[in-house]
Amino acid sequence: MSEANNQECEGRVALVTGASRGIGAAIAERLAEAGAKVAVSARTLDRDPKYEGSLTETVERIRAAGGEAVPVQADISKSDDRRRMVAETVEALGPIDILVNNAAVTFFLPFDEFPEKRYQLMFEVQVRAPYELAQLVVPSMRERKRGWILNITSRAGVHPQGPPFDDIYKSGFTVYGMVKAALDRFTTGLAAEVYDDGIAVNSLAPWDNVMTPGAGAHDLVEGFRIEGPELIAQAALALCTGDPAKLTGRVAYSQPLLAELQRRPPVR
Repeated sequence: MSEANNQECEGRVALVTGASRGIGAAIAERLAEAGAKVAVSARTLDRDPKYEGSLTETVERIRAAGGEAVPVQADISKSDDRRRMVAETVEALGPIDILVNNAAVTFFLPFDEFPEKRYQLMFEVQVRAPYELAQLVVPSMRERKRGWILNITSRAGVHPQGPPFDDIYKSGFTVYGMVKAALDRFTTGLAAEVYDDGIAVNSLAPWDNVMTPGAGAHDLVEGFRIEGPELIAQAALALCTGDPAKLTGRVAYSQPLLAELQRRPPVR
């Protein structure tokens, strides 16, 4: 299999949201390993007692490995925080070349029991926030005629097949599927809008479930095949460095994408 240049992100600035742990942390660390200067964002800097990992620890691991990273505390459910997060990233590292929209908040309840507050929060974090963050970073990408936007999605955005329907779709997945489907449609629509500006826009989902503290809290991985976060991190790197004229407008899945591009995670 072919291997990409180890420093293919050298000189580029990346912003990764939801990077305290799990997929976001893995992507941030992989981009930094490839030479990017990385801003990582989450609601808090220090560890949440409910979960493993923190923004501070992600930054420490990147720096210990020889990479460059800065933490930016921000609640991306708030527009003011989103704008400040982008401004602080640019001030600390320079114009943003790579935006990874990974942050998510998720609840699983039957649709007729879903509180409006939680419904609005899910759409704010997983749809409105990626949309506004793209609005904030695209102007400078257009000026430089290059950029990569990656939205982390899920196979939950695919329409359920049936009847009959699998039991998992009867257990409160409707709103989660809605936000991911909206995110994927935003991806493909924006890819078309900014194609002539040299900007790639893609969605990426794990092919199998990824064991993360957040997923485990919702019992999302029970009974499903598990893939390591290094696979989706490597797939993210591919989509954040690929030729925007060719690799854009995709709703991609980690393992099939890596096989297609003949990419694999580095040997540790």
